Amino acid sequence: MTPVLPAQADVIIIGAGPAGLSAAATLAKLGVEHVVVLDREAEAGGVPRHCSHSPYGLREFRRLMNGPRYAKALVRRAISAGATIYTGVNVTRLRPGPTLDVTSHAGPSTLNARAVLLATGARETTRAERLIGGTKPQGVMSTGALQLILEAGQKPFQRPVILGTELVAFSALMSCRLAGIRPVAMIEPGRQVTARWPTALFPRAQGIRLLTNTNISHVDGLDHVTAVHLTTGERLQADGLIVTGRFQPDTPLLAGSEIQRDPGTGGPEIDQYGRCTLAGYFAAGNLLRAVETAGWSWSEGRSVARAIHSHLAGELPSEMGERIVLSGPISAHVPQRVAPALKSRPKLGLEALQLRVGQPVDGRLNLLAKGAVVASKHLRTRPERRILLPLPGYGTEPHVQLRVKGDP
Repeated sequence: MTPVLPAQADVIIIGAGPAGLSAAATLAKLGVEHVVVLDREAEAGGVPRHCSHSPYGLREFRRLMNGPRYAKALVRRAISAGATIYTGVNVTRLRPGPTLDVTSHAGPSTLNARAVLLATGARETTRAERLIGGTKPQGVMSTGALQLILEAGQKPFQRPVILGTELVAFSALMSCRLAGIRPVAMIEPGRQVTARWPTALFPRAQGIRLLTNTNISHVDGLDHVTAVHLTTGERLQADGLIVTGRFQPDTPLLAGSEIQRDPGTGGPEIDQYGRCTLAGYFAAGNLLRAVETAGWSWSEGRSVARAIHSHLAGELPSEMGERIVLSGPISAHVPQRVAPALKSRPKLGLEALQLRVGQPVDGRLNLLAKGAVVASKHLRTRPERRILLPLPGYGTEPHVQLRVKGDP
């Protein structure tokens, strides 16, 4: 029998991944009576439930777990706390109220809430978005598609090429090895591996080529992949291509709403409480900026849940506050605004300003308030690395400045 969705809830959470489930458990434990989680998939748990490898769970459960066990543990914790999870539900529109239009096996319906948390996560960029030419044979897929196929007990290829060296690329490599698949090579367009050391040692230890300063120009094959051509002119014989990483926030719902998007992250613009620009809506997890670990998203879901609890009590300041100004090669930052801090709970919500750069940099990162430097540190980092700074105080004309070597 198809469960009937409630017309009204205290908090509705869209997305049953680590951020959404941790927020649900936290809100229920804080005494919020009616917490509802909606997910379009048939089973709750998010991306980790498709990842058969470890490590998951050290921060959350104090033990190492593989992805499926971790996802099930998060679901159990949310349900035990008192949250209700509905799967197979598609949210089609976000309206003021907050009010949601949804569809499910029971048909279309409208749900109202005192607050809504958006936790829809992120997605990988596709082959088409990366402008990889050639034919369109079977065997070209994202990491997510690979995990689903392997979960079903199928082996889509024997000798694929992996494009990308973000953490998710090594996740794909580990999943391949567990399934008895031996990749031919890992390809990185940049000068260096994106994921932190010592990940670069792993493919070489397995006898898998790791090629940097290289990209894929096109793919050969009719029914299936037969070769992958590199921009260096080399042709790799392969029967598959795994296109990994370059995550983007999963934002189709934002397109038809009044919620403002941040051009740097691609996700919703928020303040340190996780509040979006449409009243009653909050956001957490990889919807905010792609991509963070499951553990980080879990922690962020808890932090924003506490802010939602304060919102329900009427404790949050009415203003979202000032936008943070950036200068230098900073590609993204979260949050984008700084609202007044609560005197009773100054660390409520996100405790740090999260930054990312779009290129390898070596320089000095400064946080300025009213033109004066209030925090500073030397920064040597690469794209997709998390950079943290103290959140600037309210009313300080916040400005984050990155000066690289050679700047006047």
